[in-house]
Amino acid sequence: MAINKVVASFEEAVADIPDGATLMVDGFAGPGGTSQHLIRALRDHGAKDLTIISNTAGLASIIGFGTLPGDRPVDIGILVDNEQIKKVVASFPVSPSPSRPNSYERAYNEGKVELELVPQGTLAERIRAGGAGIAGFYTPTGIGTQLAEGKEVRVFDGREHVLELPLKADFALLRGHKADTMGNVVYRGTSRNFNGVMATAADVTIMEVDEVVEVGELDSHDIHTPGLFVNRVVEIKD
Repeated sequence: MAINKVVASFEEAVADIPDGATLMVDGFAGPGGTSQHLIRALRDHGAKDLTIISNTAGLASIIGFGTLPGDRPVDIGILVDNEQIKKVVASFPVSPSPSRPNSYERAYNEGKVELELVPQGTLAERIRAGGAGIAGFYTPTGIGTQLAEGKEVRVFDGREHVLELPLKADFALLRGHKADTMGNVVYRGTSRNFNGVMATAADVTIMEVDEVVEVGELDSHDIHTPGLFVNRVVEIKD
């Protein structure tokens, strides 16, 4: 019997995410590559005390970054507004505009959420390490700053390096362009950003895509994430 990872609805795809889960959510800043439908379904599902690993903590819905006039993008800011998030691990958690704080920034200032700030390159490598089974790595990034406090430091070639540990998640909510029914995925343009590494570092990877095709319709040379790393696929039909 052929493997078919297609799930009928976004609600069904996130229904088993429990309170206290750790999730990876893609997104560079704007909505490109962000699983907007899965995020909305997770809000409606209502799981609480979530830890979110993402490049940002929600920017597009506040400042319209990367959107066309009139667009109303969805990002993890709606989970913050719904008081579902306990902690965020991110590189850019706050708005670049002091006069227009995002939802996470307001919640953080009120003591409602926690933050682990991670430099962007380090964030990507920690996620990659989690997917590759690497126990940790040393990097000079963060040396001499608060980001290195409490971490092991060693000297390599006369330069200090800080030990960084891998990041893994219970679930990943990701966005692709096309997928076949076995979960092989193709991304479009820069929306690839964190999707590829996050897919490898979660126990359950859920992918929303613009189109689902039959096995064999995707050129094997064009596949970015093999179906080995994808557990569920949901097609956007609206």
